[in-house]
Formats: sequence, C-alpha cells, structure tokens
Amino acid sequence: MPLISRAIFGCVRFAARHGLAESHDGESSKDAARRTGIHGETYAYWYLRRHGYVFVARNYRIPDDKGEIDLVGYDGSVLAFVEVKTRTGTEEHPGQPEEAITAEKRRHLERMAKRFMAERRARDVSWRFDLVAIESRAGRAPEVRLYKNAFAAGN
Repeated sequence: MPLISRAIFGCVRFAARHGLAESHDGESSKDAARRTGIHGETYAYWYLRRHGYVFVARNYRIPDDKGEIDLVGYDGSVLAFVEVKTRTGTEEHPGQPEEAITAEKRRHLERMAKRFMAERRARDVSWRFDLVAIESRAGRAPEVRLYKNAFAAGN
C-alpha cells in the first residue's frame, strides 16, 4: 500500500472524526445532502486508495444522461465501478446507505459501466460493481462498509 495514500487517508479520517456532515446556516437540505455526499466520496476515495485501488475516473458522466458513476478504478486486475452512499441518519435520509441501491439504480450503473468500457475499448477486462456504504453520525467518526462485487450485472 502506498505510503502517501495511507498518510492522506489518515488526515482525511482525522478531519472526519466528528462526522462528515456540516451545518451551514440557511443552507437547503438538498445542498447539505450534496455537500455530505461530496465529503463521503472523498472519504471513500482515500479509504479505497489506502486499500490498494488505483483510480482511472471520478464522477464519470454521460452527456445528456442523469447520474454518474462515483469512482472507477482497478482493484488488482479487476476494474471496479464504485458507488458511494453516505447517510447521516437524518430524517431526510433514514435507513442504511445500502438500501439506496435499487434495481433501477443498478440498471443505470450497468448501462453507464458498459458505455465507459466501450469508450475505452476495454473488451477483455474483468469488471464488477463495488459499494462503499458510509454512516456518519454527528460527533462520531464515519463507519465504512465495503462490498466488493455488491451486485452482478443484469440483476
């Protein structure tokens, strides 16, 4: 594991020791959720780098299509399309982060992953979908759960 990734994740983890959510006066709940999501993605990025992932894309989007793939990177020889879900336990986002990966979301991610691979002519690459679920309660360090091969394409 690269020493730099380990050191940077240590800094990110220290900064998040009291949670990932920040309150800003006058900020809408949608803006607050977006900010928390960005913090969660950054936390997940460095968490995965610390665990050996090598990233090739972040926030991959297709023009004229909604949504994005949060992170795309190699875990060894396997290309992982990583979805990051962060929950703060607020009334706006109750439940577990894992519950946000619906069948529709899985189909959309699969379509985007296939497009990503076609654009890069990556026909013979092994690939999978990973999920990083982050629970961030106020005053506590985030809890991270990594699900490698969280769901199969076509399911």
